[in-house]
Amino acid sequence: MELKQIESFVRVAELGSFTKAAQALNIPQPLLSRHVRQLEVELRQNLLMRNGRGVTVTEAGLVMLEHGRGILHQVAVAQEELGSVRGALAGRVSIGLPPSLSKLVTVPLTLSFREALPHAQLSLTEGFSVLMVESLRAGRLDMAVLYNPPPSPDLEMTVLHEDALILIASNKRQAEPLEPALKAVMPLAHLAELPLIVPSRPNAFRLLIETEMLRVNCKPNIVLEIDGLNAILELVKEGLGYAVLPPYTLRNFGTTHDFTTHRIEPPKLTSQLMLVWSARRPMTATLKAAMQVMQDEVAKAMT
Repeated sequence: MELKQIESFVRVAELGSFTKAAQALNIPQPLLSRHVRQLEVELRQNLLMRNGRGVTVTEAGLVMLEHGRGILHQVAVAQEELGSVRGALAGRVSIGLPPSLSKLVTVPLTLSFREALPHAQLSLTEGFSVLMVESLRAGRLDMAVLYNPPPSPDLEMTVLHEDALILIASNKRQAEPLEPALKAVMPLAHLAELPLIVPSRPNAFRLLIETEMLRVNCKPNIVLEIDGLNAILELVKEGLGYAVLPPYTLRNFGTTHDFTTHRIEPPKLTSQLMLVWSARRPMTATLKAAMQVMQDEVAKAMT
């Protein structure tokens, strides 16, 4: 199995076309086809299904695609680490971001990264914590920003920001007869009597709400599950329920005057935003510089 075969297969699988992949790799299409076929022969598996509209990936191909991406990323990391020996801050840095933070930091992070590391390449991926942890362990991500990650011997982490979740309500909503009156400070147990609009599992905020409410012998009254914080706030704005989110999520939303916010305690719902990376890989100069840029931009976004 050769690296050029893996790279050829990954590009064809990602682009769904031999023609597009050949153009992306700047090699003749017959040579590209030969690389992919040689890989299939060596693995004794059909990785791609050819059809008139292009190609689709087989079940075996999906497995190889995941491994192939990891292999190509590790080769890029090795090249970057060798470059760092020469003192050059170069190579590819892949960072995972949660959807709630991505909209806030993607543009400023990209601009600061280009300024601090002009010879390095930035790759940003948006995803849930569970998937990003798997990508860190597989070597597909160099670092990720995660909410409340559990301790793990193969991961290093540092706190970027700590926030207490708040109850968000709409000025439009007419409270139901049995709902508790909204006050500046709401005990966590009172949330069990409010119709909540929450993200679906395994969202970190959802898990935190359920876990902490269980500690006070109650459970959330979930009336809607919506993936997308702006979509949740739109529904809250229309008076269809309440949200429990960090204060900064309202910055993504243009009309904050439509909402009222209420502290939750006792107890507080404290969420930790952590920068996480693999403990099994060396920390190169480029990754250290990228980590500093990430820390600075998150700090700016949260102030």
